[in-house]
Amino acid sequence: MAVTVKECLELQLLEVEMLLSMFPKRGEFSLDADAVPSIQRYLRNAEGALPPQLEYRIALDVGEAKVKVELQVLLPHMYPQVAPQLFARSDALHRQQQLQLNSRLKSHISSLDPGDLCVCEAVQWVKDNTLPFLENCQASSECASKEVWVKEMLHRMWIYSHHIYRQELRKKILDCAKKLNLTGFCLTGKPGVICVEGLQENCEEFWRVIRYPNWKHISCKHVENIEMEGSIDNLRLFHSFEDLQFQAHGDYGLRNDYHMDLGQFLEFLKQHQSGHIFQILFGVEGKLSDN
Repeated sequence: MAVTVKECLELQLLEVEMLLSMFPKRGEFSLDADAVPSIQRYLRNAEGALPPQLEYRIALDVGEAKVKVELQVLLPHMYPQVAPQLFARSDALHRQQQLQLNSRLKSHISSLDPGDLCVCEAVQWVKDNTLPFLENCQASSECASKEVWVKEMLHRMWIYSHHIYRQELRKKILDCAKKLNLTGFCLTGKPGVICVEGLQENCEEFWRVIRYPNWKHISCKHVENIEMEGSIDNLRLFHSFEDLQFQAHGDYGLRNDYHMDLGQFLEFLKQHQSGHIFQILFGVEGKLSDN
């Protein structure tokens, strides 16, 4: 008999309760305040729209030195019938060690029986298997630093949305970009445009985090990869991540008429050596006013 989404979501809530009992201290287990209630509302009325996918973070102490490792968890609606999306990160790991750790974690989870709850298993695996990566990272720190210096690559993503209005969404975008050391901007209004630049894995993590199920009209229009000898900071077009707003046209009381001044946006792009992106985003060549 086929397992339903409702049955999967019920199991996900049971696992959350178990994890909360395992990590009761403040800051150990983090999830959005409305995440569980939205699933509970759906379970009471399964004919409504699906709730957002359950997403949370678990802070772990690894080894005697209690090195901080964060396990990020995103659960598809059909988990545990399908595998969860897991990502372990730590400031103590170089990016290569971090990628290797997550590759091993993904391989371990895929070896488990489908249909079984496995986040607790993933937590224990990270605790048991992160220490060798930390030790290798320390032993090879000098060599790794030289390698990063030689092969540094900047990744830049240009993301288009039909609109960006909500304050909580803008805050999530800003907080996520800053946490991942990404520079760029978020253009508020209609249309909405986001640019992030930094390490590739950080840009891809940003894209994963903001693309939650309710955001339907969003796409990555263009990606740039630039490699050079030296720090990627020398390649950045933006020095910080900012919430970008220009003079709006239309009635402020009507969200659908809240259009941004694209002429000002084009001028902003040209000031940051990115005027060519206007046509990629909007399909037309940008022209500045003579005024």
